[in-house]
Amino acid sequence: MAGTTPSDDVRWETHAVTPDRFEDFADIVNPTRRENQCWCLSHRLTAPQIRELGGGSRQRAMRALCEREHPPGVVTYLDGTPVGWCSISPRSEIPRLEASKLIRPVDDVPVWSIICIVVRSGYRKRGVTHQLIEGAVAYAASRGAPAVEAHPVDPEGRMDLTMAFVGTRGMFEKAGFEVIGTTDAVASKMPRLVMRRDLRT
Repeated sequence: MAGTTPSDDVRWETHAVTPDRFEDFADIVNPTRRENQCWCLSHRLTAPQIRELGGGSRQRAMRALCEREHPPGVVTYLDGTPVGWCSISPRSEIPRLEASKLIRPVDDVPVWSIICIVVRSGYRKRGVTHQLIEGAVAYAASRGAPAVEAHPVDPEGRMDLTMAFVGTRGMFEKAGFEVIGTTDAVASKMPRLVMRRDLRT
């Protein structure tokens, strides 16, 4: 368990997406279980790796990742219902991010990186995002992470929902992250920032 937070007569819990929690993860990101829809693999596996791990099935490949020492993220629950997904792990275990020439490391700290945040349909504007980020950070801290980074945007208004998974500056500032740099990457035509929460103090 990454964290349990009672709040206003509701109970929040966040857990790593181990194999026994795979269906909860799927209920959030791909409730119809369609093979061609998102399984949150784009930053982690190439097509050959999906064939190797999952026999060509993206769902089976994601299941295989959940069996590793560092599962690919956490699921947040509201009163026992899975309501949020955060893809988080050591940056070194996210190949596309490691190889990115647009989102380069700021320094040599072995950070953990948040690459995706998804709130389950029907549960938006209920405080899920904050609980999800806090739970993800607690999980990373429990595994010895020295710091957690994210690469959100800073929109003046509403942003394109198709790119909302990167998050916003405001939501990460609320969770104690600070802007420590910028990237050459964009989302919804906006530059993506480098935000970090240091866990070493």
